[in-house]
Amino acid sequence: MARAWLITGGNSGDVAKRLAEALRMIASEAGRIAAYSSVRSSEAWGFSSEPFLNQAVEIETALTPEALLERLQAIEQALGRDRNAERHEKERTGQRYASRPVDIDILFYDDEIIETPRLTIPHPAIGERAFVLEPLAEIAPHKVHPLTGLTVEQTAQRLKNRKL
Repeated sequence: MARAWLITGGNSGDVAKRLAEALRMIASEAGRIAAYSSVRSSEAWGFSSEPFLNQAVEIETALTPEALLERLQAIEQALGRDRNAERHEKERTGQRYASRPVDIDILFYDDEIIETPRLTIPHPAIGERAFVLEPLAEIAPHKVHPLTGLTVEQTAQRLKNRKL
């Protein structure tokens, strides 16, 4: 069994209900939930929109990283995510990101480093996103980033210090 750390989030519709349903679906379709953070609200990152709700989740999974990605994207779709509609919205507004009912990203998969056209692990923007680091530090403060050698807690502190 592998351990994977995920971040779930969304900012349109009944996000709290959708995040609870995402947890249930992850547990039944992707792996046993070992830990999950509180749900936190944060401003949108990289574009103007309604605030997001986010939650970090740690799972034990028998799925490969690629199979986990496929399963998580199927869960997103089942919960109402429409990537084509998001693409059209980004084209219309010229923004890099768009609002979405749910988003599930793989942050870490054990200590693996993966870079393929579809999947990059560790997630490349972990160190820049307080909305990821804060809930992740709640459940995995001592998890070491395999590329930087820093713990999640240290990375969160560095980001906080840069913003001061």
